[in-house]
Amino acid sequence: MDAEAQESFREFVANRSSALLKTAVLLSGGDRHAGEDLLQNALIKAAGRWHRIDEPEAYVRQVLYRQQVSRWRLKWPRRELSVAEPPETGTDPDASGAAELRLVMRGALARLTARQRTVLVLRYFEDLPEGDVARILGCSVGTVRSATHRSLARLRALAPELATLGPAAAEQRPSPDYSPVEVRQ
Repeated sequence: MDAEAQESFREFVANRSSALLKTAVLLSGGDRHAGEDLLQNALIKAAGRWHRIDEPEAYVRQVLYRQQVSRWRLKWPRRELSVAEPPETGTDPDASGAAELRLVMRGALARLTARQRTVLVLRYFEDLPEGDVARILGCSVGTVRSATHRSLARLRALAPELATLGPAAAEQRPSPDYSPVEVRQ
């Protein structure tokens, strides 16, 4: 890689790595370390082909999705570790409600299978149409629809408190780290 390409790559990483990390963390079930590993591997692949990439962000996102798909296709999938509930903190009801929402969503996403989580992240966090999700995952649109339906049903079962949120709570999307998936009844 020549000096100009190196500078271009460094600039891309500096400008887009935080947004890409958020997606990687969501794809990895809320595990920041696994998300960082996922992003690091994607950036390594992008660096090797940097001079041939027309749309760097689209390329890196595609690598993220495909790596995550490869992880859930492993013969012996890695088990996610359960953690105890965090202690209650803060007295501000607005801030604690948003934090509680993030924790509930994060916990529910972590208990989904990697495939269910990937479908929901692509459809609702990345806001991709079903056709694009099908292309990324290498399956049919019908498979994406049924997987989305089953994933949302499982999410509702794991976190029924998400269904009781009113429009005011949904509008207070705390941060894009763990944006709640809209749960439709």
